[in-house]
Amino acid sequence: MYDLISRLSFKQFMTEQLPSFLMAFTLAELFYKFHSFMLETGAFLITWYVLGAIQSKLKLAFIQKPTELDK
Repeated sequence: MYDLISRLSFKQFMTEQLPSFLMAFTLAELFYKFHSFMLETGAFLITWYVLGAIQSKLKLAFIQKPTELDK
């Protein structure tokens, strides 16, 4: 977690990690009722990872890649 926060700039953290963190936190708060701190924390971290991966893939899919004609 320290590496994640220390390696990203404030802008990167706010635009890349914060949205997926907040969505994972909300999902965990609303739906994860395992009555075990470890299970709920693990499910939250997995959810955050998956949402971050989806966000990253969508970001790559919608960024226009330069073609030979653009150079």
